[in-house]
Amino acid sequence: MTPTADLIKAASELQKPVRHFLPADYVVTDWKSLEPYFQDLDKRPLDTREQLEKWLLDMSELEAVVSEDSSWRQIKMTCDTENKALEEAFNYFFLQIQPEIQPYADRLNRRLVENPHTRELDQKEYFTYLRGVRKRIELFREANIPLYAESSVLGQQYGVISGKMTVEVNGKEYTLQQAAKFLENPDRSLREAVFRKVQERRTQDKDALNDLFSKLIAIRNQMALNTGFANYRDFKFEELGRFDYTKEDCFRFHEAVKEYVIPLVSKINEKKRKKLGLDTLRPWDTEAEPAGIEPLRPFTNGQDLLTKTITCFDDLNPFFGDCLRTMQKMGRFDLESRKGKSPGGYNCPLAETGAPFIFMNASGQMGDLTTMVHEGGHAIHSFLSHPLKLSSFKDYPMEIAEVASMSMELFTMDHWDLFFSDKNDLARAREHQLERVITIFPWIATIDKFQHWIYENPSHTLEQRKQKWVEILNEFSSQSVDWSGLEHYREFGWQRQLHLFEVPFYYIEYGIAQLGAIGLYMQYKKNKEKALSNYIQALSLGGTRTLPELYAAAGLQFNFSKEYIRELMTFVSEELG
Repeated sequence: MTPTADLIKAASELQKPVRHFLPADYVVTDWKSLEPYFQDLDKRPLDTREQLEKWLLDMSELEAVVSEDSSWRQIKMTCDTENKALEEAFNYFFLQIQPEIQPYADRLNRRLVENPHTRELDQKEYFTYLRGVRKRIELFREANIPLYAESSVLGQQYGVISGKMTVEVNGKEYTLQQAAKFLENPDRSLREAVFRKVQERRTQDKDALNDLFSKLIAIRNQMALNTGFANYRDFKFEELGRFDYTKEDCFRFHEAVKEYVIPLVSKINEKKRKKLGLDTLRPWDTEAEPAGIEPLRPFTNGQDLLTKTITCFDDLNPFFGDCLRTMQKMGRFDLESRKGKSPGGYNCPLAETGAPFIFMNASGQMGDLTTMVHEGGHAIHSFLSHPLKLSSFKDYPMEIAEVASMSMELFTMDHWDLFFSDKNDLARAREHQLERVITIFPWIATIDKFQHWIYENPSHTLEQRKQKWVEILNEFSSQSVDWSGLEHYREFGWQRQLHLFEVPFYYIEYGIAQLGAIGLYMQYKKNKEKALSNYIQALSLGGTRTLPELYAAAGLQFNFSKEYIRELMTFVSEELG
């Protein structure tokens, strides 16, 4: 049996592990019932390597149980933001339980690094884990515990506010995600009307979201100051474990996007303008098709999307399809958009059971297909890393996690005939995906550069925030889309990016990973079996290797220089034709 086959076999035999430390029926309810397990780990003798390894396994089990509990609280709340009981359960964990865990976590981290038997552990296997533990010890401050709790609760308010946003079109109420399908309609006047309605609805909550963001900035800045950093950006880079690249690398990425990507975006937009027969391309035109050509509709409802995706994954590799089937049996999907549901989409790993949860807001559009296979790629990563023996080994960097998802968007294109019976539609869908690979880069650079400025200047005014956003947005915008008369909508366009509220500084990862995904797709075009084998091999390592090593395992360069970006953009342009 090949190494890849061994990995697939281990991941496919998924079952909830037998607990050896906590009782099988234990459920997290309050700190009083949970604390004894942390006390045990805090006081237990660690006089031999065997005792240390058993202690690590028990700590891993406890971490998995607590992590899965908190994840379910978040999942349930995002699925129904109007349910106060679910919101209270989420808040209870982050305000009453998580703050009690953090001092214990710090003490356990210190026990680990100070124990003489830690040196006897396999240093290659444990290197990245121990490096992360030392960094957490370095960054831990008691004063930040309540700030983490407050920021977690505040961050989730973004979903509560956004989940209530709806517009009326032709007498029917739609979430903003559902309303987006009208922007594909051949009727230009309808597209414009819906575009303006969506923007006006966002305007109603712009002050509330500005206020929420200001509160989060103040809390995050205080965390950084408490830890001895000049600003939250520098603190967050350390906290995210960005050992392998710097803020200067991010700035170079921004410049490369301006030089080598924006001209391609302008070319794509000019092609759309000509296809639509327009004098100027307006924001409500970018997703449209000419009159007489129906918008791409790859599925009818959430179940149809899931069924087709499972078959698509089967065709790529039967193991991939099995992962989604396992999730389906376990009820790990919530796919369709509805009022009261948080915006966006995610794959949430569930540390103990191993099968993750996929959340999204499908409304029948081409972009929903992309989101589904993207989150499906994350799910495959969850399955492949689950056999690793410690929960912390499965804590892989986001820069490789997004390679897992973005590569799947490209790999699956060979099998999209399951979604499109018409060859012309299939060609359009492929073109849409490859265009998206290019057009996502300027938005990534915009959001990332905005975050750098926000946290370098935490005491900025709302007017300065608006002006800087518009300045950065213009810097990375193609002039091929005419926004005249709509400038007031652009001024708060950043508010639709939930990452700014919920997961600060998590966005450059998409750009780094998109480069990796393009690299894997280049491999795939030459040798499909080898590319998929590299993909599986890299993802199965979880977080047990450094980022450059994980990329090397996938046959990739960890590189986002101008020269490399130019090479990859040339490849995608040639694929587009």
